[in-house]
Amino acid sequence: MTRALRVWPLLTGTHRYEKLVSTRNRGHGQYIDAPILAYLIETPNGRILYDVGCDYQKIASPELRSKFFDPMRPLFEPPKMSEEQRIPNYLAKLGLTAKDIDIAFLGHLHFDHSGGLCDLPGCEVHVHANEITAAKTKLDDGVFDDEVAASDQWHLQNGEYQVASGVQALFTPGHTAGHMSLFIELPKGRPVIICGDAADLSENLIDEVAPGYCWEDNEALALDSIRRLNALAKSENAELWPNHDFDFFNRLPAFPAWRD
Repeated sequence: MTRALRVWPLLTGTHRYEKLVSTRNRGHGQYIDAPILAYLIETPNGRILYDVGCDYQKIASPELRSKFFDPMRPLFEPPKMSEEQRIPNYLAKLGLTAKDIDIAFLGHLHFDHSGGLCDLPGCEVHVHANEITAAKTKLDDGVFDDEVAASDQWHLQNGEYQVASGVQALFTPGHTAGHMSLFIELPKGRPVIICGDAADLSENLIDEVAPGYCWEDNEALALDSIRRLNALAKSENAELWPNHDFDFFNRLPAFPAWRD
């Protein structure tokens, strides 16, 4: 069976927010620091980025930072992101450029997952069609209009599919309408399931707690996705990688090291 080759976890910035954003009805008044992650996946037939982090200009510019992120206070503090944490800078350290990325696979359209597309001009973008439909409702404050303006040129998906050799897209809705995770088979270690925001923290998986924000308040749908990820990890002896958990992230290979 053809497998993916390796995965690099990339720290593209940090959040500080009230914990109940990640764990529904848990953590009121408790603020946590969380990583904003992307994952570079090398396969025998191309390179994939799962998520792309934030739009750096919205963070670096005081005017834009105020415009986009002040309305989220006090639940969210504005993200922090350095120039070095932009995707092209990570790629350059590996001798790559944005042109070497074959697919930007967006788990969902929140700003901390899709904003960095501005640093990947011309890249083929994959996202579930339900994400675009939901974005058009204007009901999700985490989606910025300018970051989805080019969505008519994206490759919209409607189900689960093989993205590349050893990389399978998983439909895990609940946090958002069309959330997608990835199942990755690797040559040496156990398979990896990149949960995305289906599970921000290990706590979401261990205690089967829904994310604080669920699309249309559908907690049951989010829990179904968490339970499915847990069942898949058990049946395939796979590792589950939560998406905004610093304790877990700090146990992963530190860039430029990778997991294979």
